[in-house]
Amino acid sequence: MHKRQRLYLLLLPLLLGLASCVTTRRVNYMQEPDKTIPSYADTLSYEDYEIRIGDRLQIYVYSLDPKITQMYNAGGNSANLRQNYAQYTNQYGGSYDLYTYLVDDEGYIEYPTIGKVYVKGMTTRQVKHEMERQLGTLLKEMPGYSTISVEANIVQRTYYLIGAQTGRYNIRKEKMTIFEAIAQAGDISEYGDRARVKLVREKNGETVIKTFDIRSKDIINSEFYYIEPNDIIYIRRFDGYSFGINHITAGFGVVTTTISFGVFIYGIVQMGISLAKPQTSAAK
Repeated sequence: MHKRQRLYLLLLPLLLGLASCVTTRRVNYMQEPDKTIPSYADTLSYEDYEIRIGDRLQIYVYSLDPKITQMYNAGGNSANLRQNYAQYTNQYGGSYDLYTYLVDDEGYIEYPTIGKVYVKGMTTRQVKHEMERQLGTLLKEMPGYSTISVEANIVQRTYYLIGAQTGRYNIRKEKMTIFEAIAQAGDISEYGDRARVKLVREKNGETVIKTFDIRSKDIINSEFYYIEPNDIIYIRRFDGYSFGINHITAGFGVVTTTISFGVFIYGIVQMGISLAKPQTSAAK
């Protein structure tokens, strides 16, 4: 085997390793927009979430009258109720249906002593005011009535991430950013295509699909910065990796290791032959 051929075989593992590398340009966030990374107009806005069919509301009633507190907060005070719910959902990841109110197919919740309350399309702030109005009207007739205050929250708020990694995750704060959502899911894998992230969102009864480059620094000022309940974030793999880059790379590794080992053995054999030749000549 010629020296040049042996050199090519020795360099082959290095070349294959470089070919399979993913550059920092492809995976880094907060990059300045340029010819390959788009810029986004300053369209950042946060709109309060409007309640939809199938949502669940948790409603706390605050009052100086312990009878009212116990009656509307499942026999306990508001602080304990909220703590119990938080502990239950964090521990089991389930729903504490006893303390929540489902928005039915007609947009109503069924609330004790009031009956049906229409909440579809409202924000939690509007639900708060509506519940205070209706409960206040009802409870004013009670002896020793004291002013009440209501707190309304949407529970079981989730988003979905599919593609390079898949899962359903909880929205744990009122304003959750796209970076927080991805970090909670464990970040995008090195083979996830950050340049073509798709966001599937329901808006005004219609499903909207938008594509954006999450590497761009301008994301923080754009409409893509905040996520909403039930958003679907789709992370596709880089083109060329759909077959499974890990398996391909592993296959290359086996091949190149075998070749390298073969070259190593060949070199030892050649060395042995070279050392044996002078001894043979001397014997003659």
